[in-house]
Amino acid sequence: MQAGVKWFVVLVAALAFVPSAAGAGSDLYGANCISCHGPQGRGIAERGPSLRGVGARAADFYLRTGYMPLGNPHDVPHRSRVRFSKSALAQLVAYVASFGGGPRIPRPEAANGNLADGQERFTEHCAGCHQIGAEGGYLTNAVAPPLDKASAVEIAEAVRTGPYLMPHFSEKQISDGQLNSIIRYVQYAKHPDDRGGWSLGHVGPVPEGLVTWFIAIVLLIGTCAVIGQRIRS
Repeated sequence: MQAGVKWFVVLVAALAFVPSAAGAGSDLYGANCISCHGPQGRGIAERGPSLRGVGARAADFYLRTGYMPLGNPHDVPHRSRVRFSKSALAQLVAYVASFGGGPRIPRPEAANGNLADGQERFTEHCAGCHQIGAEGGYLTNAVAPPLDKASAVEIAEAVRTGPYLMPHFSEKQISDGQLNSIIRYVQYAKHPDDRGGWSLGHVGPVPEGLVTWFIAIVLLIGTCAVIGQRIRS
């Protein structure tokens, strides 16, 4: 009996020195987020919005893409190096989610999506900013990033969250099944089936048209030069 009590005391003492997930997440939040988002994620005016109720979904997206943390709260967020290990990222996401409510991290199933339907819906909802080839594009005072590095989870998070200037789409606007199709198309667009020709980096019809006109102008000038020489002779 005494031996059992002894081991119980040792176990309790050992657990006292093991930081909890919440404690580790709190420390990470204090070191990387609190200066802009404030204690308990309540936000600070002109520095960072409230995180209460955003859930794990938004926190996971911004942290796993390197959008956050920002060195300057007025900088434009963009994909960069992830600052945390997988375990630290999970702890920080869990801590932000503990502020109350909010959606969980999505688990899309792109394999169940339809490629043709995904292309149609991507064209309708996304190509205006990201281009049909998902190569990104320039907007007024913003840049729509290329999606070549976006994972299925990140795409699902972005569609539902609407990071930075991107609009968010509810399940009424884009169902989970339609979202699976969009994700499948984006994954296909990373390595499309080129049947021949010059792909030009799959950056869309506008630069392709410009290259066509450039080639046509060079040929036209060359033709005019040849005709001019014959007339003179």
